[in-house]
Amino acid sequence: MSDIGIGIVGTGYMGKLHSVAMHSVATVFDTPLRPVCEMICATTEAGAAEKARSFGFNRSTHDWRVLVNDEKVEAIVIASPQHTHLEIAKAAFALGKPVLCEKPLGASLAQSREMVAAAEESGVTNMVGFNYIRTPASQFARQLIQSGEIGDITYFRGEMTEDFLADPELPPTWRTQGRSNGAMGDLSPHMVNAALALAGPIDRLCADIETVHSTRTSDTGPQEVTNDDHGQFVCRFTSGVMGHLYFSRVATGRKMGYIYDIFGTTGAIRFDQEDQNAIWLYKREGALAQQGFRKILTNTDHPDYVNFCLGPGHGTGYQDQIMIEARDFLQAIHTKEDVWPTFREGMLVNQVIEAAWASHENKTWVAVDTF
Repeated sequence: MSDIGIGIVGTGYMGKLHSVAMHSVATVFDTPLRPVCEMICATTEAGAAEKARSFGFNRSTHDWRVLVNDEKVEAIVIASPQHTHLEIAKAAFALGKPVLCEKPLGASLAQSREMVAAAEESGVTNMVGFNYIRTPASQFARQLIQSGEIGDITYFRGEMTEDFLADPELPPTWRTQGRSNGAMGDLSPHMVNAALALAGPIDRLCADIETVHSTRTSDTGPQEVTNDDHGQFVCRFTSGVMGHLYFSRVATGRKMGYIYDIFGTTGAIRFDQEDQNAIWLYKREGALAQQGFRKILTNTDHPDYVNFCLGPGHGTGYQDQIMIEARDFLQAIHTKEDVWPTFREGMLVNQVIEAAWASHENKTWVAVDTF
């Protein structure tokens, strides 16, 4: 076993979660690499110092360049806004330092491609933070599909729905400005990633995107909302499977609607992240009177569950997803073998979203590989 110095850029919601994960992952998974929380970066010196104290880091800085260039920082987690990802990642790769970057990879497809090029040229470990697909239930769903338990997939439906901006009286924030912060930029990457993981590459799609609440009122008066509230697309996967994906931040009542339905020739799977410790499985077998979906509670026979608890149905939580992610990142660094999803897989998500915007703007079907 050996220590590895970790630097985290960003001290907000995800920065805290990654900090907790790095403090706990070696205990939960007994990883060969033992993270040392070396340095954390916030936007001000005082703020960074306070977060270092609160999150348990040895040192702090308000300049990400100081963090990246520090000799004791051997691997970097980027948990800052999308527009900062490119420059930080390129600087880290130039020094041969592994990077775990929060989704979406870049603020645009062009930026994501530049990040992939830098990662692959450096040859060092790179990963994107798609945490939801790492729940024991969703890992189990992938196993069921790959082992043929539901036959050949015939249809995929997915959604990523929340309601944090459903109330039209809520004031404008940074989330209501800039395309990369809209529903397609912020929420859709998770479900696009799930679709690619569970049903394979998307060949073509036809999208429709909308801003439901076009203005929001602040203390200084009405302000235009410059990004989208929800969007959807129908698609054909490369396998020929039909699909439909929907994304919304104005889906009243939905708090974490990471949901998918997958139909196969001999069975079906349903999952809802609001009940993340259960998966619904239907298999067309036995007497008709006994056929139906059955709820399977996650347990010690499902991926990664046993590391957190020994009782079936006791369940894992959101923080645990980040811990599994940290384990995968450390494993990739230790073995020098890529662990899915790499920057390239993150770029493919951006490619699908870019195609969706083009389809919406031109009101036509588009081939994803043309972008």
